[in-house]
Amino acid sequence: MGLYAAAAAVLAGAEGRQGSLKGLVYSSSFQNVKQLYALVCETQRYSAVLDAVIANAGLLRAEKKLRPHLAKVLVYELLLGKGFRGGGGRWKALLGRHQARLKAELARLKVHRGVSRNEDLLEERSRPGQAYQVPRFVRVNTLKTCPEDAIDYFKRQGFSYQGRASSLEDLRTLKGQHFLLDPLLSELLVFPAQTDLHDHPLYRAGHLILQDKASCLPAMLLSPPPGSHVIDACAAPGNKTSYIAALLKNQGKIFAFDQDAKRLAAMATLLARAGVSCCELAEKDFLTVSPSDQRYSQVQYILLDPSCSGSGMLSRQLEEHGGGTPSKERLQALAGFQQRALCHALTFPSLQRLVYSTCSLCQEENEDVVQVALQQNSGVFRLAPVLPTWPHRGLSTFPGSEHCLRASPETTLTGGFFIAVFERAEVVPGPAPQDKAVAPEPLSKAPKRKRRRKAAAGASVEPST
Repeated sequence: MGLYAAAAAVLAGAEGRQGSLKGLVYSSSFQNVKQLYALVCETQRYSAVLDAVIANAGLLRAEKKLRPHLAKVLVYELLLGKGFRGGGGRWKALLGRHQARLKAELARLKVHRGVSRNEDLLEERSRPGQAYQVPRFVRVNTLKTCPEDAIDYFKRQGFSYQGRASSLEDLRTLKGQHFLLDPLLSELLVFPAQTDLHDHPLYRAGHLILQDKASCLPAMLLSPPPGSHVIDACAAPGNKTSYIAALLKNQGKIFAFDQDAKRLAAMATLLARAGVSCCELAEKDFLTVSPSDQRYSQVQYILLDPSCSGSGMLSRQLEEHGGGTPSKERLQALAGFQQRALCHALTFPSLQRLVYSTCSLCQEENEDVVQVALQQNSGVFRLAPVLPTWPHRGLSTFPGSEHCLRASPETTLTGGFFIAVFERAEVVPGPAPQDKAVAPEPLSKAPKRKRRRKAAAGASVEPST
């Protein structure tokens, strides 16, 4: 199935309440899930605009064999997207007969609403976080390259490197071809919000991971040293897993679990492209994994990022057709699973550090879950005080909740996120490595000519499949 037919099928499935956009994308047979997901999200975002243009142009009356969802995808690509790609030649010819009328209707809609940009046609509810544009965060995969090499490569492509950011305001004002190094994570590059790098050669070769800053924090805060044994309890789609592997330098072992076979298969492709060799994938419910199994006797670090409502995701209303605040019943069900998973994880005998994270804004899935786990493990585990300068803390619902972290477009210029770091109470920790993350990490000392050869060679590598 081609890109446009696959996108139309996903949109139809979401409208028919067959699942979320993301779930339908991962369950499709289309190989490039990133490309498909980007296309369906943008088409859905402009859905009302596209409906108006298509209706006013009389496209479906003129092309009676053209189905509505496919028409919407094709008109998005023609008027708002990148133009027809791959096998889109036949559709380009079909819509070419109506191109002038479609463009005229889009222009007429802008005049009617008194706007000049396509983005200004969107309703406020279709633009979550619009007042707080979230930059494009790009994690340099240190299993394959280093930040300095990636920076050199982008500079040779015409991007202007502005150095390490010193404040959120530096990130907020990024425009055009400018980019920065994140002030907290030394392997995270920051580009303006609309920068699209899905087709970039370094991304396709696995040298870059497109990952929101808030999504990077759980692995960074887990901070397992090379040689460690780690469990990633709910691992797919795998960006956090690949970051853990980079922190381990592929030395040690990651046991990654997920129940969804298709998501796990996509994750295997992602990890192979990223050069991860220390991960053992298992199609398994983490709750069925026995802490007494000798295979996990050396596990000292666990990352638990369980299924959640996704209420903190900027694209949530796009992923769940008509989605809004999660229902009370759904929150109760999710929180029950999250509590069971967290308390189960804390029973692993050698566990020293655990990071619990969600992309939810709901107290029921965050502070309430953490509080129950602390009560059930009183005196055994405690919350580690991490990133004291992070501006957005946990809700004041129990003593110590200020050690939890929250993230949002308004306060941190990221997606919405929640993180709590558990550490075994009897362990007296030294200075937490993540608390030093604000200080710049030294970049590669390799000679510049050698670094450039490395980046150029890496860019020609095709992604593993």
